[in-house]
Amino acid sequence: MVGLFRRILGGAGKDEGSGAGETLPSMPQSDNGEERMGFLLGLRRRGIGSADVLRALDDVPREKFVEADFTEAAYADQALPIACGQTISQPFVVAYMTEQLDVQPEHRVLEIGTGSGYQAAVLSRLAQEVVSVERFRTLAEIARRRLASLGYDNVTVVVGDGVNGMPDRAPYDRIIVTAAAETIPEELLDQLAVGGVMILPLGPHNGAQRIVKLTKTKDGVEREDLIAVRFVPLLPGKAREL
Repeated sequence: MVGLFRRILGGAGKDEGSGAGETLPSMPQSDNGEERMGFLLGLRRRGIGSADVLRALDDVPREKFVEADFTEAAYADQALPIACGQTISQPFVVAYMTEQLDVQPEHRVLEIGTGSGYQAAVLSRLAQEVVSVERFRTLAEIARRRLASLGYDNVTVVVGDGVNGMPDRAPYDRIIVTAAAETIPEELLDQLAVGGVMILPLGPHNGAQRIVKLTKTKDGVEREDLIAVRFVPLLPGKAREL
């Protein structure tokens, strides 16, 4: 079974930017090993080809980031509710946005919208440092404790206004926004290094949204529209409650 697992994941070959001879993810040795293997194979079949991203997803126990009532659905390809009326994104969207972000080991990443902490945990397996901003204090505190308990010590969770980012720590090599903005947040673009990439859902809060990839160059910003999605809205300010 493990040999089949490796052959299927290895079918993508070496993706751009990956090191030759790298080790592909192995089957998790846990009670939900078969479920997690199917989870990774499903991502591979849907086009996630980066061995680094698949390895990061394999390394992060998604069941630790969902509410207790939804543990059995942790690896289903669907968004799930978390506290404060927010959601943990479906695995494919996490994998897709992470792959498009093209995080390298030396990168500093800014995440807007910590939520459960799952996306930050995945990014922590790829980047040197992750700074994550969450407007809900309750979510930030839960995520901070969860990430610390799992040993993801290169993630800093901050309670703040995600629209403003975290300029004191700028510039960032990569920025990922996990809530939908109706317009491109200029404050965040200002915090992106030249040559950096920002990924975000863009579109009306009650209408069609798409993942957009922005690459900052010395001459301006290049934009690429990607897949259709539906995210909770990106709201300014800190939450007054929770």
